[in-house]
Amino acid sequence: MISILIPTYNYDITLLVTDLHRQAIETHVDFEIIVMEDGSTLNVEENKTVNELEFCKQIILDKNIGRSAVRNKLADAAKYEQLLFMDCDAEVCSEYFVAKYVAFCKEECVVIGGTDYDPNERNPNYSLRLKYGRQREARTALERGKNNFATFNFLISKSIFNQVRFDESIRGYGHEDMLFGHQLHQLGYEFIQIENPLIHKGLDDNRSFLSKTEEGTRNLFLLYQTGRYPFLADESKLLNTYIRIYKSGLTRLFALKFDLTGHLLCRLLSGKSPSLLLYDWYKLLFLCKTSRMK
Repeated sequence: MISILIPTYNYDITLLVTDLHRQAIETHVDFEIIVMEDGSTLNVEENKTVNELEFCKQIILDKNIGRSAVRNKLADAAKYEQLLFMDCDAEVCSEYFVAKYVAFCKEECVVIGGTDYDPNERNPNYSLRLKYGRQREARTALERGKNNFATFNFLISKSIFNQVRFDESIRGYGHEDMLFGHQLHQLGYEFIQIENPLIHKGLDDNRSFLSKTEEGTRNLFLLYQTGRYPFLADESKLLNTYIRIYKSGLTRLFALKFDLTGHLLCRLLSGKSPSLLLYDWYKLLFLCKTSRMK
């Protein structure tokens, strides 16, 4: 009935799989759990213990094929119609996590469970990631709205997935979920938002998060530059703002501001109480800088 699919890269997923396996057994439905190591060099041996659990298996890829390609490969490997995707750096926080999804497995659907963060995590090294996650990602089903799609924790019927699939030309970090969600809407599918979050545990420290932010911002600009995704200008506030700056002829000025203030902004954003307004400003300046380097 349901295939639980976990793309994994250098992360210990034994606790996650153990919790999911126990819950799936308790639902008394047909299931499988597939862990796919996407070129991992760490925790591979530890993760082999999932093979000892009934209906569970680990698939090891010798090289990293990317976030989009590995999800497509997992869908192809799945034998059941309902596909439950989740990121490897997740933790189950409800005894009914699997059961809530099983309730939707009788028909074609796209169901988003949501993301949460450990309320006891206060390490200042993760202050920016925690603030962003808690204020921008950890939203209720009602707050998410019908158009919000995220790959961290979602259920989708294989018949729907195969009409879209993730764009494997996207090799960098970020925005594959935006493209996937847009294509689903184009085909007329609605997202069912439910209260069934996983806790995001694999936090990036402040500098690493800023580095990923830069990679994602650069990737957004490159996707827009291809001309294949004109809708990005409407769905990304960041890109929309950049386009207005570009049309005003101010891109060079904003790029210069990044050159002059980037290090200071980075230091402020790595502090104990970073500002998300400043974080948005940093992304905008970086995007302007990126556009000047094309």
